[in-house]
Amino acid sequence: MSKALQWEDWGRLALGAWMLVSPWIVGFSGHDSATINALLMGSILVFEELLELEVHEMVEEWIDLVAGVWLIISPFALGFVLLTAATVSTMAVGVLTMLFAVWAMSPFETISRWWHDHVNGH
Repeated sequence: MSKALQWEDWGRLALGAWMLVSPWIVGFSGHDSATINALLMGSILVFEELLELEVHEMVEEWIDLVAGVWLIISPFALGFVLLTAATVSTMAVGVLTMLFAVWAMSPFETISRWWHDHVNGH
């Protein structure tokens, strides 16, 4: 059985897609490490959301937490912190990725999904 994507899944999918195009939209495609990082992390976020991780949904959220932390520290670790647009874009995606993962792991989200599935009859 395939899981229905939740709003936070769609959000992370959009963040991954943004990472894939951000080097050209934001204008840092000339910086190799920033571009490779954006393409790699964008691919991870997109593919992870498209995979059927229903059985290991909590693993998906932990992968997103780690990805978010990496996105926040990567401008420093990879040496593109002086590229302001790349740094802001990358770090913003990192923060949002972490927030979506924390939300998906929160008790409130679990209760909300249960309510939707059982009380609303969906």
